[in-house]
Amino acid sequence: MSPDHMKDSEEPSNKRVKPVGKSNSLTGVIPQMKTPALKRFSQSISRSISFRTEARPLPPALPRSRQKPSSFPRRRSSQCWSDTVESHDLTAKEIKRQEVIYELTQGERQLIEDLSLVKKVYYEPMLKLDIMSESELGQIFGTLESLIPLHTDLLSRLERLRGSEKTVGEVGPTLLNWFPCLEAYVTYCCNQVGAKALLDQKKNEKRVEHFLRLCQESSFSRKLDLWNFLDLPRSRLVKYPLLLKEIQKCTPPDHPDEDYLPDALELIQNIIAEVNKKTGEAECQFYRRGLHYLEDSQRLPEIQQSRFIYCHGELKNNKGQRLHVFLFELALVLTKPGEEKDGGHVFNVYRQPLPNALINLEEIPDGEAGGGGTFRGAFTGGNDKVKNCFRVSSRGRSKFNPYILQANDSFSRQQWITCLRQAIVQSRDRTAQTSQSRISLHPDSGLCHIAELSLSSDTDMADHTSR
Repeated sequence: MSPDHMKDSEEPSNKRVKPVGKSNSLTGVIPQMKTPALKRFSQSISRSISFRTEARPLPPALPRSRQKPSSFPRRRSSQCWSDTVESHDLTAKEIKRQEVIYELTQGERQLIEDLSLVKKVYYEPMLKLDIMSESELGQIFGTLESLIPLHTDLLSRLERLRGSEKTVGEVGPTLLNWFPCLEAYVTYCCNQVGAKALLDQKKNEKRVEHFLRLCQESSFSRKLDLWNFLDLPRSRLVKYPLLLKEIQKCTPPDHPDEDYLPDALELIQNIIAEVNKKTGEAECQFYRRGLHYLEDSQRLPEIQQSRFIYCHGELKNNKGQRLHVFLFELALVLTKPGEEKDGGHVFNVYRQPLPNALINLEEIPDGEAGGGGTFRGAFTGGNDKVKNCFRVSSRGRSKFNPYILQANDSFSRQQWITCLRQAIVQSRDRTAQTSQSRISLHPDSGLCHIAELSLSSDTDMADHTSR
């Protein structure tokens, strides 16, 4: 919602990437699965999709042999490092350190399992059954395939660090050396905005919805939908700083890692900041291209100059109409969502956009919104007090009419107000800096003349003094 897309609360494009191939590269990276349960699951999906029948319950799974466990466990193991060792004589602080490093290692293993599952259970069947085209799948899955060997590499490095007593000494140098690989996330995360939009669009097709529902209902998915899986890499990325900080807390001052962990933490934070920046730019470009202007006067230069979006989402106007509002870096744009012939979404610009530097923002206490009975009735049916509203108007000569906008709840309203205030302040500061720069570059001719006289006078006085 904000430029800081990577926070855990939301942790959050259209950059073109090479479509994922359907050939040998997949079989080389993803292990073949031969368990009876998964085979029956795949056959069930194939029959269901091919004949376009309603989803049928999967046949009960036969007891699986202990010698052939499934590649993808139904439930996550909650095993700790302490469970893997019989005895130890470590301090409580060192035990905690080993637990965090073990959590880091297990997290890599689980991510690899999940990404492999996505390729095997989602990508390959959809391609084989022609549920989506190869191009569409390439747009949705992006560069996910390239992340599997990347994390496999880290997992191998971490496992090699474990000594005979299953403890890890130094982990800092390994992470400091590996973290630059995560720059690959720039491409993957930038693609996610367009990927999510296309996936949501394709879900409206019966065969796609049916297939995805069957997958989500299977035991292998752990009730997660496809987007949950596609978003796992981003969630993993923002967890590295948290794990490093925990390792730091448990690392003694004289430990060799003390020379490496601070640098590793700074490096991963810089990488995340760069991913945030590029993802914000990609998101801004994606939604900017989706704007449909009804008049040329609506094409404010501030919209095109914006590099990111503070926030966007649904708000109601005083007529009770649902609007999708975008708070770009430099402009506020109200739109009405529409749909193109191919099923894609467009945003029809509603009325006149407003530069952020000209916004007047007013909080409206619950129950005190203006606009009379029509306004109150549009929001509440005339029964309750109007809540969660704020007013936006223009300071200057803009054609932008004042609007009272209503959020879904008090939390959403506060987020909008916070983002609007930040956008207003930063836009006005930017405008003031731009004006100051213009004055510096093109000073008033009268002031120039005064400055020249002053300089000349000072020079003459200096000459007289020297004589």
